Amino acid sequence: MQPSSSQRQSSRRRFLELTLGGAAAYLSLRAEQAAAEPPPETTKLSILKFPAACLAPQYLAEELLRAEGFTEVQYVERHDLIEALSAGDVHFTQIFCPWAMAAQEDGAPIVFLAGIHLGCYDLFGGDKVRTIRDLKGKTVAMTELRGGTHVFVASMAAYVGLDPAKDINFVLKGWDEARELFLAGKVDAFIAYPPDAQEFKAKKIGNLVVHSAVDRPWSQYYCCMLTGNREFVQKNPVATKRVLRAILKATDICARDPKGAAEFLVARGHATRYDYAYQLMTELSYKAWRDYDAENSVRFWALRLYEAGLIKSTPNKVITQWTDWRALNQLRKELKT
Repeated sequence: MQPSSSQRQSSRRRFLELTLGGAAAYLSLRAEQAAAEPPPETTKLSILKFPAACLAPQYLAEELLRAEGFTEVQYVERHDLIEALSAGDVHFTQIFCPWAMAAQEDGAPIVFLAGIHLGCYDLFGGDKVRTIRDLKGKTVAMTELRGGTHVFVASMAAYVGLDPAKDINFVLKGWDEARELFLAGKVDAFIAYPPDAQEFKAKKIGNLVVHSAVDRPWSQYYCCMLTGNREFVQKNPVATKRVLRAILKATDICARDPKGAAEFLVARGHATRYDYAYQLMTELSYKAWRDYDAENSVRFWALRLYEAGLIKSTPNKVITQWTDWRALNQLRKELKT
């Protein structure tokens, strides 16, 4: 179901009013607090654009970022998220925490800044896969070695006692091909994220083995975290805080107005179907950043990846070297409602 043209225009006006004119009152942030800060060290900013509606906060934040003093806000469309962020071609993006952690282990110069939401990855199984343990001896398509689909399946498998390196046959396929192979019954399991996850659930495709927004322990920890290019974050602490403030405010908007957020995503071309976008906005816990401990999520995923043999670093090393919570800790107090 798609919103009408008038609904899309109304949605855009409402969000512009909210982000530009009403956000301060909406989120209990007084304008003078931001004005009292030094200006950002740079007014140029690059944010990742990727076809996944769960990245909604970074899209909704565009006008908020301009209000924070960024006069040039560029959305860069890339599918190689880690490479783009590592090279500084984009400065910030939400990214699946264990995927980024595996990349950090491999030397990617990126740093976690805040948790954004829970539960956008789901595991679907074929006729013979109804539990994670059923993956033993089965074939699972992954889109990238040590990428998001690989590390999530491997982490879940290790958590229930399987050896992902020996017990699961991973085959490397592109996203579209992996999806088609699963639909044709030629692979036994498929990790989906928006919008495929919403479509599969709506059409009852396959067995929903793990719904990470609901199923424990996965639903208790962030899946996607705001991640920054390390050099940019180190050189631009004021700009980093302003970016994080804008994205957290946009995250609150997603939590408080999922209908408007879904309409906005469709109007801006970040989603094609309103019903799937709205389902996503209501499923994901965008309010979690106010209550959940980002460091605890990093520790959880570090242990899972260590168990799966994907990293050798200890959780303490991961937290000490690959995270920066300074801006988040300040903004938790500043944006408290």
